[in-house]
Amino acid sequence: MAAKRVIYEVNIEVDAAAHDDYRVWLHEHIAEILALPGFAGAKLFEVLEPPPSAGRVGLCVQYALKSREALDDYLRDHAPRLRADGMSRFGGRFQATRRVLRGVR
Repeated sequence: MAAKRVIYEVNIEVDAAAHDDYRVWLHEHIAEILALPGFAGAKLFEVLEPPPSAGRVGLCVQYALKSREALDDYLRDHAPRLRADGMSRFGGRFQATRRVLRGVR
């Protein structure tokens, strides 16, 4: 049986005052992640509903991965370093939650 693709979704609320700098960093961050094995693409969205908290901007990144195993490798081998980079640059000026999705037919 072929491995099923998964979507790794990251939902972010960033302080409006840091939004421009965060977006610049986020584009670089997405490119770095897409260079890793197992990633097939990414889409960046601005969240309209539900609205973000007052004074914040909502963003959503959906990464397509070739398999759950590729996501597990990323989470184990790369995520801690990449998440620490965002925290060191933006500290408490953003909040992120994550979901893992698999398509059904």
